[in-house]
Amino acid sequence: MSLQSLYDLPAPAKLNLFLHIVGRRADGYHLLQSVFLLIDWADTLHLERRTDGLLRRHDLTTPLPADDLCMKAARALQKASGCTLGADISVAKQLPSGAGMGGGSSDAATVLLGLNRLWQLGWSRARLLALGATLGADVPFFVGGHNAWVEGIGELLTPTALPELENAHWAVVKPSASIATPEIFSSPELTRDTNTATVAGLLADIEQRRKTDESQLGNQQTASPFFGRNDLQPVAEALCPDVGRAGRWLDQRFGNSRMTGSGSAVFAQAGKYENFGKGAGNSPVATGLNGQVLGDDVFQDLPNGWVGRMCRGLPHHPLVGWAD
Repeated sequence: MSLQSLYDLPAPAKLNLFLHIVGRRADGYHLLQSVFLLIDWADTLHLERRTDGLLRRHDLTTPLPADDLCMKAARALQKASGCTLGADISVAKQLPSGAGMGGGSSDAATVLLGLNRLWQLGWSRARLLALGATLGADVPFFVGGHNAWVEGIGELLTPTALPELENAHWAVVKPSASIATPEIFSSPELTRDTNTATVAGLLADIEQRRKTDESQLGNQQTASPFFGRNDLQPVAEALCPDVGRAGRWLDQRFGNSRMTGSGSAVFAQAGKYENFGKGAGNSPVATGLNGQVLGDDVFQDLPNGWVGRMCRGLPHHPLVGWAD
């Protein structure tokens, strides 16, 4: 019996825990190193099968551009597979745009995974990854489904287990302002020669941070600054001072902050998930610099138009089992 619909499909965000620019190709593309970590702040998609071959998107919350990545992903899969079916794609957008959290790419990946199942195409993950790479640099990460060490121009992904970080709380703040990514990468002030890092160095740093945090903080679960840096952040702060303001807001509460990706969102590690319960409304809670319990209500004093959320790291994408 043919599937008719798939509801409540998650499209989670990611954080760039660091982002180093280590060189530049002859064609102008920047070579980078990063770690992408999935978090539980997510959009939700619903897919319904159509027999007329049409593709239609329905915006349930924030209006999206007419030809967004969801539609491009659906058309690309339809064309590449020769499928004559169509779909109604409903999107409940929760992730802020221009945040650097991969929201549009994650939506596209969920469309690929979902339509592969709804249309019963039976495509392998490798085929979906190759198709996703034609849509955007971050799409393959979300199709791949695992936290990853990232290199090249963002296309070289090495799945990497990071239990210390997957079981952590992350406070994320997105100012109302956004930044044009080309402005950052074209800036003459951008650092483009950071020394290359290694996965071994990352894992050693995580272990050292764990020991330092435990010895200095006892039962408090705030975290020391994370491995590396975001090379884009100084330029981004010059272009958009609210990025710096958001970082200072988080520093005052959690003692660490960093911009994610090339967007204006800033995050802080806010505590280890397993050491905390749930706050009001079953929302996750963490511990601030003074040992106080913090939940989503900590964001009530954000400037008007800013959004914030206490998130949890994920060990893998919720739909990781939807492709072999």
